Amino acid sequence: MAESESQEANERKPQPLLSRLRAPQGAVKGKRRLGRGPGSGLGTTGGKGQKGQKARVGGKVRRGFEGGQTPLMRRLPKGGFVNLFSRRVVTVNIGALSAFDAGVTVAPEGLVAAGLIRKHFDAVKILGEGTLGKALTVRAHAFSASAKAAIEAAGGKAELLETPAAQ
Repeated sequence: MAESESQEANERKPQPLLSRLRAPQGAVKGKRRLGRGPGSGLGTTGGKGQKGQKARVGGKVRRGFEGGQTPLMRRLPKGGFVNLFSRRVVTVNIGALSAFDAGVTVAPEGLVAAGLIRKHFDAVKILGEGTLGKALTVRAHAFSASAKAAIEAAGGKAELLETPAAQ
């Protein structure tokens, strides 16, 4: 009996409409008004303290300014060097070449198409990590001694491409 009475009381309560919602009293403060007399708490100097550059009209200082002291960004050492003659050499292990069919000629373009290397490189070097059980003709800019031996042991050929000159 008590349950049904409480359910009826809940059903009778009017639901608030979204258009009638208001913030509770005292929750919303007015905008802070600077320089409106001593009673406001921010009169006279308007919250800027007394004197000094930042108290003046237009008294802004740029980012990083340290009052005439040498700024941190000038005190710290400058780093970095870009070698204009560097070459980006990408490496491929012979174990990865097993993705190609036997008797195929593998060139840098084929390695890019197979997803083994990315496009941005100056030279491709084949390294001897892994095993190769297929006869492939591999064309690259450089080979390690073990990679060349492994390719020739599998019955393939290692052909050197001309390395592009440094620009």
